[in-house]
Amino acid sequence: MVEQKKLQAHKRSETGKGPAGRMRDEGWIPAVVYGREHDSEPLRVQERALDSLLEEISVDNTLINLDVEGEDESFRVLIREVQRHPWRRNVQHVDFFRIKEDEAIRVEVPVRLVGTPEGVREEDGILQQARHEIEVECLPNEIPEYFEADVTELEIGESLHVGDLNTGSVKPLDDLDLTICTVVPPSIVEVEEPGVEEEEAELEEMEPEVIGEAEEEEAELEEGEAPAEGEGEGTEVRPEEEL
Repeated sequence: MVEQKKLQAHKRSETGKGPAGRMRDEGWIPAVVYGREHDSEPLRVQERALDSLLEEISVDNTLINLDVEGEDESFRVLIREVQRHPWRRNVQHVDFFRIKEDEAIRVEVPVRLVGTPEGVREEDGILQQARHEIEVECLPNEIPEYFEADVTELEIGESLHVGDLNTGSVKPLDDLDLTICTVVPPSIVEVEEPGVEEEEAELEEMEPEVIGEAEEEEAELEEGEAPAEGEGEGTEVRPEEEL
């Protein structure tokens, strides 16, 4: 059975964004409690106490004894929703659902895998868990803390399904054929060795290309050639002899 926790709450009369913001600045978190036979009632809880509680419990299936200021007795609730800031991730609001002891409720129960599969030990397979909790229906006093599943005998290609879990008197609501986990073959990446033609192509691509090499060689040859006789600058022109 799931361990029960305690939390104190105070009634509040103000609602809306303005009062809620001032409440958070003072270290309180706006909350609400409701149930099938009870009207919705606005509350506030201490931020520090709520944060500590959320770190200790499984939110989906932990019963909480809520002690509300002014009430003669505490009553049991489940957390139905926790609203958090988009990027700061601090709690902005929390919803409590008031339960009846004799009325079945739906909750999410975690699934814990135990052991190392044979396919992992012997064949280097990989265990993949597809689902970490299942939905069940039961009385509040029958809520399990978790379901345990032994995966020791699983070989490569074998799976564990919801119907394979030992849930006792608790009724699973998920499809019994739903896969909880499976052992898959190891991932092998094949690297093909390049052929002779591919190696030659790679070598050609690696050779640097000299841009303008042919033009430079032609320019050097032109500069080194001797000018023809009687042409070009520096050619001596003799005046005609007088008759």
